[in-house]
Amino acid sequence: METSKVLDLFKATQALLTGHFELRSGLHSDHYFQCALVLQHPRIAEQLCAAVVEKMRLALGAKLQVQGVISPALGGLPVGHEIGRALNVRAIFAEKAEGRLVLRRSFEIKPGEHLVVAEDVITRGGRVQEVMDIVTARGGIVEAVCVLVDRSGGQAGLTAPVFSLIQMVPATWPPAECPLCRQGRPPVHPGS
Repeated sequence: METSKVLDLFKATQALLTGHFELRSGLHSDHYFQCALVLQHPRIAEQLCAAVVEKMRLALGAKLQVQGVISPALGGLPVGHEIGRALNVRAIFAEKAEGRLVLRRSFEIKPGEHLVVAEDVITRGGRVQEVMDIVTARGGIVEAVCVLVDRSGGQAGLTAPVFSLIQMVPATWPPAECPLCRQGRPPVHPGS
């Protein structure tokens, strides 16, 4: 699926916002991808996630071994579920407990099990890295990371290959350097 078509779907569902936003990473930006708005449409979610899986399959080919998908709650849940469907494997998730992501609900990762990490958006990749650490701490193998939007422009520094439908670097600023803050415009945090 071409980037322009993906962006059209985000715009049509009002999932690409403009304004002054505080991102989960703490940075400020003038653009925000509210993936929940595009993912609320099951057929669109299915289409987007199947497209990122196809991109991964084309790149990794026969080397791709996947027994499961894991995602961080909350934004990664629908992405992980749909990627699991596209790969025909189980989809599990990590969730926050005492400020960090943990595996709960009797989910297991077996030593040697190959997993894909799925997320809606990455900027710095911190939550994806937390999930990758959960996988490797249990002896699992992270085959790849699949995201709808890579806001890092490929610079998240993750150790597994990253596949995305949109790769871009919208302007971001630390709060102390944010020109929108200097204009007196308060940031909003529309995320989870």
